Amino acid sequence: MKVRLDINNKAHRQRIKYVVGDFVMSNLAWFIYNIIRYQTGNVVGWPYLVSYLKSDMVLLGQLFFPLLMMVTYAFSGYYNNVCRKSRIQELLTTLASAGINTLMIFFLALINDVIGVRSADYGMILILWALLFGLVYLVRAIITNNASKQIKARKWTFPTLIIGSGPAAVAFADKLEGKRNFSGHDVKGFVNIPGEDPVKDNPLPQYELNDIQDVCQRLGIWELIVVPSRDDTFSTMNAINKLFPVGLPIMISPEYFNKMQTPVTISDLYGEPLVNISRSSMSDSGKNIKRALDIIISLVALVVLLPFFAIVALIIKLTSPGPIFYLQERIGLHNKPFQIIKFRSMVQNAEQAGKPQLSSDDDPRITSFGRFMRKYRIDELPQFWNVLKGEMSLVGPRPERKFYIDQITPIVPAYALLHQVRPGITSMGMVKFGYAKNLDEMLERVKYDLMYLNNASLINDIKILIYTIKIVLTGRGM
Repeated sequence: MKVRLDINNKAHRQRIKYVVGDFVMSNLAWFIYNIIRYQTGNVVGWPYLVSYLKSDMVLLGQLFFPLLMMVTYAFSGYYNNVCRKSRIQELLTTLASAGINTLMIFFLALINDVIGVRSADYGMILILWALLFGLVYLVRAIITNNASKQIKARKWTFPTLIIGSGPAAVAFADKLEGKRNFSGHDVKGFVNIPGEDPVKDNPLPQYELNDIQDVCQRLGIWELIVVPSRDDTFSTMNAINKLFPVGLPIMISPEYFNKMQTPVTISDLYGEPLVNISRSSMSDSGKNIKRALDIIISLVALVVLLPFFAIVALIIKLTSPGPIFYLQERIGLHNKPFQIIKFRSMVQNAEQAGKPQLSSDDDPRITSFGRFMRKYRIDELPQFWNVLKGEMSLVGPRPERKFYIDQITPIVPAYALLHQVRPGITSMGMVKFGYAKNLDEMLERVKYDLMYLNNASLINDIKILIYTIKIVLTGRGM
C-alpha cells in the first residue's frame, strides 16, 4: 500500500505543479499583454502606464481572466492524467486552450476596447494567443520533461500486474522489462485467468483472480495489463469483468482487442502500444464537460420538477397501495452496484417469486397510472438524483441487473466493456429499440449500447437527448 500511496502522492504533486505553473504563466501573459495593449494606444509614457496598470478595472481583470483561463485548462482534460503525458497531445491541448481563452477574452473585454485596440486589429489577438500559448506551454514542457527524466531514472515507477500467467503473459512481461526506462512499468506478478496453464518456474508471484482486490491494495498496483494466452474471448472478458470494480486502468494489447471486432483506440505508446479498456474513447475534455453538464442539468431538473414530483407522488399514493418510489439494484460504472430510483409503476411486491421478471405492454402488474407514466417516461425522472450522485449519466448504456448481465455476457462477451462508462437515464438502445420484453430483445438492445460506446461523443449525446425528448412528447415510451 505504501508504494501506491507514494506514486499517488507524486501524481498529486505533479498536478499541483501544472496548476500553479498554468496560473502564474496565465497571469504573466495577461500582464504583458496589457502593457503591449497600452503601448498601442494614443497615450504613451511610463507614468501613464503605471497609473493604467494600477486602475481598478485592470487589477480586477488581472485576477478574473487568469481564473477564467484555469477553468478552460481544467475542462480541457489536461489535469486528468499527469504522470505520463504525450508530448504531442500536450502541445495540441495547450494550443487549443490558448485559442479558446483568447476568444473568450476578446468577446468579454476587447471587442469594445477603449484604449485604441479595435476588434479589427487581428494582430493584437494573435499576440494574446501567442503569449498564452508560449508562456503556458514553456512551463508545462519543463514540468513534463522533468517527469520523463524521473521515469527514465527509475525514480518514478508504476507497479503493474499482468492478468494472465501463460506464455504470452510472460513474454509480454519480458518486453516491458526491456523498455521499463520508457514506460516506468514495474511488474509485480501475474494473475491466473481460469482455464489457462501457468508457466512453470516463473520467478514472479502468481495470484488468483478472486483475490485481485486485496492483491492490488497490498502491492499498491497502479495498472492492470490483460495478456491472455488462450484464444477464449469469453474467459478473458469474464476476467476483465472482475477487474472493473478494482477501479484501476485496464490495458490490453490491440491484437487481442481486434478479435472483439471493436474499433481500437491506442491510448498508450510507452514501451508497448496498449488499449485502455477501462475508459471510453471520449476525450478527457469531453468527459469533463459531460460530467459538468450532468451535474448542472440534473440539479436544475430536480429543483424545477419538484412541484411536478409532488403531484406524481400524490397520484401514486392515491391510486395504488405501496411506496411512492421503487429502488432496485443495478450494475453501473466499473461493475459496481447501485440503487436506481424510479416512481413506482407496478403493484407492490411485483416480483414475489424472487426471480427478476421483465415487463411487457400488457403486463398485469403495471398500475393504471403506472402505464401512463411509462408511456411518457415519467417513472424515470427521479433518476436525476442518481445522476447528481455520480451513479448515472444523462446518456449512457442501459443499466441492467446482475441476473441479466450474467445471461448476456456469455453470449456477448463485449458487454463487459459497457462498464467503462456511467449508465444513462436514456441511451441509444432505449431510443432505437425501447424496453426489452425478453432476453433476445435485450441482446438486440445491447448492440446499440455497444455502438454508442464505440462512438461516444458529446454530439451523439445531444442527438440521443433530442430523440428522447421527441419520444417522451409523443408518448412512445413503452
